[in-house]
Amino acid sequence: MDQNTQPKSYDREARGLRLVVVLLGLTVVSGLIDAVSYLGLGHVFTANMTGNVVVLGFAAAGAPGFSVSRTLTSLGAFLVGAATGGRIALRMDTGSRRTWARVSLGAEALLVGVAAVIAFVAPGDSATTHPLIALTAFAMGLRNAVVRKLKVTDFSTTTVLTMTLTGLVADSVAGDGRGPGTFRRLAAAVAMAVGAFFGAWLILHHDLRYPLLLAALVAGVFAAIASGQE
Repeated sequence: MDQNTQPKSYDREARGLRLVVVLLGLTVVSGLIDAVSYLGLGHVFTANMTGNVVVLGFAAAGAPGFSVSRTLTSLGAFLVGAATGGRIALRMDTGSRRTWARVSLGAEALLVGVAAVIAFVAPGDSATTHPLIALTAFAMGLRNAVVRKLKVTDFSTTTVLTMTLTGLVADSVAGDGRGPGTFRRLAAAVAMAVGAFFGAWLILHHDLRYPLLLAALVAGVFAAIASGQE
């Protein structure tokens, strides 16, 4: 067979859904998770650690409805998850982005899935509050560490929007007028709001079991189909 007619090698990294779409989907999951934790687990965040630090200050001051122990559990689990994600990224530093994404998202799906099982087995049991906080916060910390290593443009995190919104406006016509990354930044903000809306709706009309299950399923799907290309 002529060399020019041989089939081209298949790019393994290109197989699956592009990382930009995957990270937008994970931003929706972040909204779901924070709806669960804030509305269902006692005014604590397990995805948004900026909010959690503020909540810790509220709790320490004795503001009603906030808990130092729940907030510290979330912060601690998130940091351990981030350290674990950093270790995973270090071990895979010479590997493919596709593998990084799939391993981390698979772990996230498993952790959130365990949280969903606990919520279904013992619905409304206050004894499950701290384990649910720890599992979801660990999952979010792990994911954020790996997302940071993936270095997808305009997606340094999928759980906090402060810098995303700052960049959206600062780089717009109202700012310096260049406007790079406008679509991705706006899409990230919308994705977070959509996740928070559906998470809140499910909790208010049903309970926290269902957004947890949905978050686990979405993360699992993305783990199976994520590519390594931006």
